[in-house]
Amino acid sequence: MEVLRKAKVLTVSDGVASGTREDRSGDALVTRLSDMGYIVVDRQVTKDGCNEVAETLIKMTEGFHGLVLTTGGTGFSMRDQTPEGTSMVLERFAPGLAEAARAINPLGRLSRGLAGTRGGALVINLPGSTSGSLECLSAVEDVLGHAIDLMVDPASLHPERSTISDGGR
Repeated sequence: MEVLRKAKVLTVSDGVASGTREDRSGDALVTRLSDMGYIVVDRQVTKDGCNEVAETLIKMTEGFHGLVLTTGGTGFSMRDQTPEGTSMVLERFAPGLAEAARAINPLGRLSRGLAGTRGGALVINLPGSTSGSLECLSAVEDVLGHAIDLMVDPASLHPERSTISDGGR
């Protein structure tokens, strides 16, 4: 039986929010997620800023089980505050995912993106460039399904743990 996983995409960009710039990275992520077998159930845009990102992520993750990708706002510009907004809402950080995404390309080291969980949602910040967002996603896509599954019922995925916890009986 094929598992259908859900995803949401948040584009963080003053230009896209004001309608003066096309959302190419958001479009590319939606296409790639669909190719990966995810159902994209929501797509939003917010302007840059710590509070704007935090408020939008809270709304997008509330009661949601799946993947939330952000694109944009992870660089060094004063308006790039996606990691700061994300850190306000994450309950648990997943630094290995953010580090793997940064390691895929030398320019990835310029991304300050974070990854972690809020409730049943796995949130990952990706760069705002189309190629950067897709490359960083490709660095972690092989483990995303397993990570999301573990947030539902870790015991069902690791039955050998039950024999360890009861002394091997």
